[in-house]
Amino acid sequence: MPINITMPALSPTMEEGNLAKWLVKEGDTVKSGDVIAEIETDKATMEVEAVDEGVVAKIVVPAGTEAVKVNALIAILAADGEDVAAAAAGGGASAAPAPKAEAAPAPSKSEAAPAAQPAPAAAPAASPAPATASGDRVFSSPLARRVAKEAGIDITKVSGSGPKGRVVKADVEKAAAGGSAKAAPSASPAPASATPAAAPTLAKGMSEDAVLKLFEPGSYELVPHDGMRKTIAKRLVESKQTIPHFYVTVDCELDALLALRAQLNDAAPRKDGAPAYKLSVNDMVIKAMALALRDVPDANVSWTDANMVKHKHADVGVAVSIPGGLITPIIRKAELKSLSAISNEMKDLGKRAKDRKLKPEEYQGGTTAVSNMGMMGVKNFAAVVNPPHATILAVGSGEERVVVKNGEMKIANVMSVTLSTDHRCVDGALGAELLGAFKRYIENPMGMLV
Repeated sequence: MPINITMPALSPTMEEGNLAKWLVKEGDTVKSGDVIAEIETDKATMEVEAVDEGVVAKIVVPAGTEAVKVNALIAILAADGEDVAAAAAGGGASAAPAPKAEAAPAPSKSEAAPAAQPAPAAAPAASPAPATASGDRVFSSPLARRVAKEAGIDITKVSGSGPKGRVVKADVEKAAAGGSAKAAPSASPAPASATPAAAPTLAKGMSEDAVLKLFEPGSYELVPHDGMRKTIAKRLVESKQTIPHFYVTVDCELDALLALRAQLNDAAPRKDGAPAYKLSVNDMVIKAMALALRDVPDANVSWTDANMVKHKHADVGVAVSIPGGLITPIIRKAELKSLSAISNEMKDLGKRAKDRKLKPEEYQGGTTAVSNMGMMGVKNFAAVVNPPHATILAVGSGEERVVVKNGEMKIANVMSVTLSTDHRCVDGALGAELLGAFKRYIENPMGMLV
């Protein structure tokens, strides 16, 4: 009996993903545990392993297909001893229908987003593939046709690199970059003429058509949102619409911390000629925030309509900038870990975050977050709380400032930090208490070692 391979749910909240690459081809024999494909979510690229054994009878969804729904049929296996051709023809009956290759991506559900809202009225069916002057049909994906229309590209003049010569988005972008295959003057010129059903709307704002009418045709280009940017936009709107933010700022003197950091780094044992660890200020900020939450447990919470979720450990998410957006890998139980362990774990998570190789459990959840823009020269800023967190710490740059001590002016290294809180569960006095505990650890860093 044919074995259906469907799009896996790589996290509890995943609704769709991009089928980035097939690592097998039709006719290959696979066994349980073999890596057969790479799937891109909005935050990471993950390998998919075969569950069953058999021969790949048919690949239903080609590599490069975007917005493949969870449980959609992507391939068919012929079981041991089964006729491959018969399996290819008979498989798929019980699986959800697979999308057309490279369908335009739909907004993906974030790791802590609320239940998906009902879909809007169905958009018009994708326009049929165009034909050349000789009447031959040009095979192209719906997304490629949309991108070609927006760029003023005559898709009949674009060479396809997809399966069986199919024109995909990358082919159109290559043609546009080379200045070839421009559409004839009679072709629809302006992206602003897109039908309202296809035009995305800005959050609580103007439609795309309305925005584009404000600018001179040809003075802009349209860059389609990827899944990460859609998720970021959705979560930030959700946060600002549902969380009553308030902000508390303090200045922390860094001289003692910088001296201790230098002393600890100098004392680091060497392994294969390299130090076993190299602490950063950010590593010590993570530890200080975790210990502050341990000391002020009423602030280590998450809000739900029915209950206050009080966390037993401080799982600190750390904002990492990656191409196209950001991600927050999490240091679990940070209050229990040494500074060297936090430092090495953060380096590993940061590298894999930039390579989009994090597992969902490494960036989903957490009880708070740290966003450090000090290395960019930012003095202070206020970050947006990332639900289900109730707090996020925005860290500015350390700089020399004049401070008054015992009636005398002195020079000290000072860092401004701003705590953003969810006022539903962290009141002003509680937020001030948490930030006060953080400041004590930063200014008396030996407390982080005991």
